[in-house]
Amino acid sequence: MPADSAQPLEPAGRVKEPRPPVKAKRPWAAASRTEGLGNGLAVRPPGFGAREMTATPDPAQPLKSFKPAHEFFVGIDSDGCAFDTMGIKHRECFCPWLIGCFDLQPVAVAVRECLEFADLFSKTRGANRHESLKRILTELLPAHPIVKIRKFRVPQLPQYVAWVNDPDSTLSNDGLKQAIRKAEGDARQELERVLQWSERSDWAVEKIVANIPPFPFVRESLQKVQDKADVVVVSATSGAALAREWNEHDLARYVTLMAGQEMGNKTQHLQYATKGRYAENHVLMVGDAPGDLKAARANNALFFPITPGLEDESWRRLHNEALDRFFRGQYAGAYERKLIEEFDRRLPERPAWSR
Repeated sequence: MPADSAQPLEPAGRVKEPRPPVKAKRPWAAASRTEGLGNGLAVRPPGFGAREMTATPDPAQPLKSFKPAHEFFVGIDSDGCAFDTMGIKHRECFCPWLIGCFDLQPVAVAVRECLEFADLFSKTRGANRHESLKRILTELLPAHPIVKIRKFRVPQLPQYVAWVNDPDSTLSNDGLKQAIRKAEGDARQELERVLQWSERSDWAVEKIVANIPPFPFVRESLQKVQDKADVVVVSATSGAALAREWNEHDLARYVTLMAGQEMGNKTQHLQYATKGRYAENHVLMVGDAPGDLKAARANNALFFPITPGLEDESWRRLHNEALDRFFRGQYAGAYERKLIEEFDRRLPERPAWSR
């Protein structure tokens, strides 16, 4: 095989809708039952174990004040990348509450198809939940054939869309609560409706998503890099969910920080943690979505794709081949381009019903 070529990957040979408690648990409550920390907070360095820490006024401060301990940096996404949790979270947690909270029962089939396309099988895979919800309600669902035939009126949420589009918004439950406190009348009710969906979805994730191990070669890859690189979880998931999942499978010990949605978006995570701290081509982002690639490129970082549908094979390649290239300075260039081209082909921009 040529030195800068990549081996092509080869594939390896409903639950009942949850009922919320009378008073839905706050999504960050789960952190108190784990050894890690939720709400986007820092995790203790490898070898020291994870423990609870006090929140700072700026949730992103642990990233901003991050001090490298190694010459290299590796960022790793969580949902759908390290763990096979994307499908169950979106199909069985986010989708039922999307239908229920926004009165979409008459077009439930269309809702599920739109959500699966936006969140799992398109170039917006892995986007922040609020960016995804905006796309579903304003773009995908109104254009779906079932919605058109039935002349169903999709809810319009102009105040929410404006909040999502505002670059100063923190797209998390806490950020939404801040917007609610400033809003009045119909705008407040609109934002509260979205918060209800988001919190109930988090409650469903806590109750339903469990016992899902990391993909093969995730643990081995983390063990391989722990003495050579600073490792940070870079995710759009809530900090509480990250802490629960990474501690459940004893992976938190291998990472220095867990950056959830409370710390900002993935581009901000990488910027806060790496800007001015590492040499060129010494920062690698491992992700399964175009947004991960975009975040890497915005910070002049390299990107390794965990290709949807070929996750096991991707992690094997990372462990057996790509990490060695990264540490030897042989990753950038033709090798990386071939991986990204293969990844890009598997995620279309438009759904089948609009082609």
